[in-house]
Amino acid sequence: MCGIAGWVSFQDDVRERRPLIERMTGTMACRGPDAAGVWLGAHAALGHRRLSVIDLETGAQPMSADRSVVITYSGEVYNFRELREELVGLGHAFETTSDTEVVLRAYRQWGRAFAERLNGIYAFAIWDEPAGELVLVRDRMGVKPLYYFPTPDGVVFGSEPKALLAHPAVDAVVDRDGLREMFTIVKTPGHAVFRGMRELRPGHLLVVDRDGLHPHRYWRLESREHTDDLETTIATVRDLLTDIVDRQLFADVPVGTLLSGGLDSSAVTALAARARRATGVTDPLPAFSVDFVGHTQRFEADVQWEDPDTPFAAAVAEHVGAEHIVVLLDNRDILDPAVRRATLLAQDLPISTGDMEYSLYLLCRAVRERVTVALSGEAADELFGGYTWFHDKTAVEGDTFPWHDPFNRAGGIGALREVGLWDDLGLEEYVRERYAEALAEVPRLPGETGLERRMREIGYLNLTRWENFLLDRKDRVSMAVGLEVRVPFCDHRLVEYVFNAPWAMKTFDGREKSLLRAAMRGVLPDAVLDRKKNPYPATQDTGYELALRDAVEKLCVPGNPVLQLVSAAGIRKLLDRPVGSYVMGGPWSARAVLERLIECNTWLDEYDVRLELD
Repeated sequence: MCGIAGWVSFQDDVRERRPLIERMTGTMACRGPDAAGVWLGAHAALGHRRLSVIDLETGAQPMSADRSVVITYSGEVYNFRELREELVGLGHAFETTSDTEVVLRAYRQWGRAFAERLNGIYAFAIWDEPAGELVLVRDRMGVKPLYYFPTPDGVVFGSEPKALLAHPAVDAVVDRDGLREMFTIVKTPGHAVFRGMRELRPGHLLVVDRDGLHPHRYWRLESREHTDDLETTIATVRDLLTDIVDRQLFADVPVGTLLSGGLDSSAVTALAARARRATGVTDPLPAFSVDFVGHTQRFEADVQWEDPDTPFAAAVAEHVGAEHIVVLLDNRDILDPAVRRATLLAQDLPISTGDMEYSLYLLCRAVRERVTVALSGEAADELFGGYTWFHDKTAVEGDTFPWHDPFNRAGGIGALREVGLWDDLGLEEYVRERYAEALAEVPRLPGETGLERRMREIGYLNLTRWENFLLDRKDRVSMAVGLEVRVPFCDHRLVEYVFNAPWAMKTFDGREKSLLRAAMRGVLPDAVLDRKKNPYPATQDTGYELALRDAVEKLCVPGNPVLQLVSAAGIRKLLDRPVGSYVMGGPWSARAVLERLIECNTWLDEYDVRLELD
């Protein structure tokens, strides 16, 4: 999967700057633990850290063609074998069996239009010496991250902000607008929190030449009339998913799945197990779940979690013939300072969803001991309408991002107000502005009105904002341990098809994710198919809450960096809440706010962040 870094300077000769590009690339050693490489030209420096997944022997990078066009590449292109065959027919001779060389030669053949031919998850940079330009490209759904920072004579870029921050042209400055983005859970496309830094938007490429930076959008989610009947739609969803999972199993290293016992991950696991057997693989598919010590015994249902996951995950694994591996965690694991620091450094920003992110890091670390690639069920809820806010009248009819309504009801605004952040940062106004921008982007279908029109809006907001938040978290935490996570539900063919299916069809049986459930009928146990959607698990152990309180109490000591953001009095208002009241209810819950304050304190110190709030 890998990590990339580099810069272009049209005024300076960068060939003597090897230590700098090595330092930038070295910040992402976790993304590519298998190999490192750099390439230096007169005006461009490219760096690469490799996680070997395809063509283990000859896929080293940066990779060049005719010594004039060079690529540093992160990701996977799932249709590279078809593209390779086409390119061979056009006269190209290949020296490796990697998808990287296919991407490079596709650029040589079709120029910038090559991006439209790629199916996969990727972020890469191509330096075209004859043209005197750098081309940055990011996949359609934004699964793989890519950041850049314009300079007076070029650009600095990398897979993660930490790579850019290692360059002397980039400072770790965060202004009021950056903090607003960080605390509102909006995930504005292109926003990178650090001042001056940008994230290349999904479905875009960026050309950098002597005249400046020139963005180009090569893909957008469009609205079109859905003409298939219900039976055909269900069959098409099943056929697309089957093909997608089959393609995404390709690797020269061990592959497994992340299995929660919910519909999405269970569908991926079942299709993966079936595809492996069809190719003659007899070893059972490794399927990994996370659980907490004593969780099943003390579990109490609430508005989010109806039942514990592990029994359902075990049932799916037995049904499809997978090997079920449970990663069991306790409070000591999640509270381990080394784990918390590693999770923070993986994301370059304070964590957003509390212990979920620490347990995700620990899950990925355990998975990496057995496999290098894992398929995940990410994006099915956004695509098929799985979240509660798709079906909540108040959220649907609201005038803000639909996920903000349940977060507010879970005490989010109250918690942020208590510590002073909601009003001091003007978060209400910021959310309102970003919501208006997002709504203006929605592709309309002529003649569509009422609920169908509104649900198209909500689907678009989820796929372009909320899902990007989750994809970024999954990529950064998994790659921090050198694990490549693939997301079948983000295949653009499936996204385009299901996005345009009418809402009435997506809920034809009166429930969430009707199309996906119907497509998997007969493939999965009925108990799993008919199960209510549960979020990613969080610990309900009050011992964890008590440990959080102790950590937050220590933030009130003068001199702590977080007191640049909040007052000790504001922090104590949250601490005055009774023990047991910190129910995990999303990124704005009181518990998540406490987690973020602890992380902010470390972040401000570790990254030497300079806050400029005037």
